[in-house]
Amino acid sequence: MIRKLTKWIYLDWLRWTIEGHFPDMNVIPKYIVVAAPHTSNWDLPLGVATRIMERSPVGFVGKKSLFRFPYGWLFRWLGGVPVDRSRSTNYVDAVIQVFNERERFAICIAPEGTRKKVDRLRTGFYWIARGAGIPLMLTSLNYEDRILKISEPFYPTDDAEADMAYITDYFRGVKGKNPENSIYF
Repeated sequence: MIRKLTKWIYLDWLRWTIEGHFPDMNVIPKYIVVAAPHTSNWDLPLGVATRIMERSPVGFVGKKSLFRFPYGWLFRWLGGVPVDRSRSTNYVDAVIQVFNERERFAICIAPEGTRKKVDRLRTGFYWIARGAGIPLMLTSLNYEDRILKISEPFYPTDDAEADMAYITDYFRGVKGKNPENSIYF
């Protein structure tokens, strides 16, 4: 029922199109969804709707303090997983540890790290994927054409500079909800 309602709202009423699919977790049990450009709070409902329509367990990680009362239950319900940074040297290592502790796990990360304009992508998502040995699913949120596009799995190589150039090029020209906050122009 919720899936049909979500499809009606996003695909029929709001006229969004989804191109591509998240992988079957029996085939690729772990991956990171890299969603960009992230320029608006409206990206979250679009992402949650896509997760529902795709029947995908894609979640997100957040600092442990976010998962306390009164909002902890909501973040967990939305697929959030708390990361305790006090037990690890940094965020990247803490998230790699979460991936290593689970048989199946997928999270979404916005590479800008904020909805505001930035000069370059953050690279934590890339180093998490390399460290955990998992692919990236590049997912563009094009508000101009109302197309959410999901790439084929991209496995990082030993050439970080070339990989980041490829990732940046994938998102080039994609207009977010607030295109003035995008770095891709």
